[in-house]
Amino acid sequence: MAKVIVVGSGVAGLVAAVKASSEHEVTLVTKDVLGESNTHYAQGGIAAVTSTDDSIAEHVADTIFAGAGLCWQPAVQALCEQGPRSLNELIAFGVEFDRMSKTASAGLQETAELARGLEAAHSHARILHVGGDATGAGISNALVKTLQSAKVAVREHTLATDLIMENGKVTGLSVFSSDGVEQLEADVVILASGGAGQLYRHTTNPSVTTGDGAALGLRAGAVLADLEFFQFHPTALAVPGSFLISEAVRGEGAVLINNKGQRFMQNIHPLAELAPRDVVARGIQQEMMAQGGEPILLDATKLGAEFLTNRFPSISKACKSYGLNWTKQPIPVTPAAHYWMGGIATDTFGRTSIPGLFAVGEVACNGSHGANRLASNSLLESIVFADRAIEVLDEAWPVDFTFERFRDQPPITNIDVDLSYSASSQIVDRVELQTQMWDLVGLARDDMGLRQARRTFRDWRPLGSDNRLFTDFEDANLLDLARAVTASALARLESRGAHYRLDYPETKPELARPITVRKA
Repeated sequence: MAKVIVVGSGVAGLVAAVKASSEHEVTLVTKDVLGESNTHYAQGGIAAVTSTDDSIAEHVADTIFAGAGLCWQPAVQALCEQGPRSLNELIAFGVEFDRMSKTASAGLQETAELARGLEAAHSHARILHVGGDATGAGISNALVKTLQSAKVAVREHTLATDLIMENGKVTGLSVFSSDGVEQLEADVVILASGGAGQLYRHTTNPSVTTGDGAALGLRAGAVLADLEFFQFHPTALAVPGSFLISEAVRGEGAVLINNKGQRFMQNIHPLAELAPRDVVARGIQQEMMAQGGEPILLDATKLGAEFLTNRFPSISKACKSYGLNWTKQPIPVTPAAHYWMGGIATDTFGRTSIPGLFAVGEVACNGSHGANRLASNSLLESIVFADRAIEVLDEAWPVDFTFERFRDQPPITNIDVDLSYSASSQIVDRVELQTQMWDLVGLARDDMGLRQARRTFRDWRPLGSDNRLFTDFEDANLLDLARAVTASALARLESRGAHYRLDYPETKPELARPITVRKA
């Protein structure tokens, strides 16, 4: 029986902890309450093949198309092939997906089948939901309930700060809580700590997404990849808090219009409002610039009040709380940082370059999303690869472990990022860091802005570790990741997927390869 520490309580962490607990001693560490994560706020749904008119091959093709030439086929294949099985496991865990009643021809018997929605860049309606637009909460709540009946020690309000290493292998985890700093022993650490949306001033992510797992992996010497690819959701409500307006709204027929009431996405991409997210986000940004920075409007009024209220209850409630009636008037929207395709590099079983360290979910980068994640593949990826990590938990770490992906896709460059700082430097200010990232390392980038951001981040330092509170540890993580993301964005001299360079607007076929990052 191994000692396993799981970091994070989103869907990836919950699945990993539940599954590992049947044979191992498991401790789950989460810096907030159990279940507080990006998962809980996910609206759009989870993508998987569940109908006979769809196929695994088509799901694979859609994923690769959205990934803008950077997806790694074995990871995509694993994701899509295992998807239906993972959905069945969620149902077994108590997740109640929305269903639609279908009356038999005799009119005497009703059978309920899964309700499937369509989202951007999908060739079929294959998106499953819970409670209309509360999919993440529905999955999270069911998994939390399952976890609470499993043999898992839960440490809430406990922040993972650093990996403990011995002879190049993980032997434990350093954590910080109200009791101070502690060292926890482990044979295996599974990072499922989520993304880093708090790098940006405008984000759909909750406050906990400060990239803690990716930062501690970077500091420990793990290889990271694809850090320059940060997906900006096209439609966040243009109000404080950037409440997410699900892609499913456009999938149901809502359209984007400018302040003249004109649609504009048809002139940008054949799929119009259902084009890949990066295309829609940049189209909105371009239109906003043309109208002096005013938000674009999302018009869902033709869908009808009854449909909107029943299909999207959470969005309807949020609009009402801001004094907006989206059943009668278009609502203002703007792009916001949403999902990070980059992270700690892994194989198709979540293994990293450090023996004993796994990474699953948004903190990981296995190549399944490429340069731009396909809508609603994120929850699926978390479940599938958490599952796969537990499959090999008892196996010895491969001797001379190397990444098969990087043999198939040799990196453009391997960056050694400098994480050192001067004691005389200015202490990092989170709001200023988020502003610099939004303005200079955001939707559209160029050499001058990226170099300016790099200089700024080099001139900052975190608060000394002896005096840190939770937020100070988070700020240190954000600073490390800001340096790493900026370095990757500078190195990719093209535009691809979610990475757009004003000075290199073309996509270069020869650069359809990853960029890797390690600590200098």
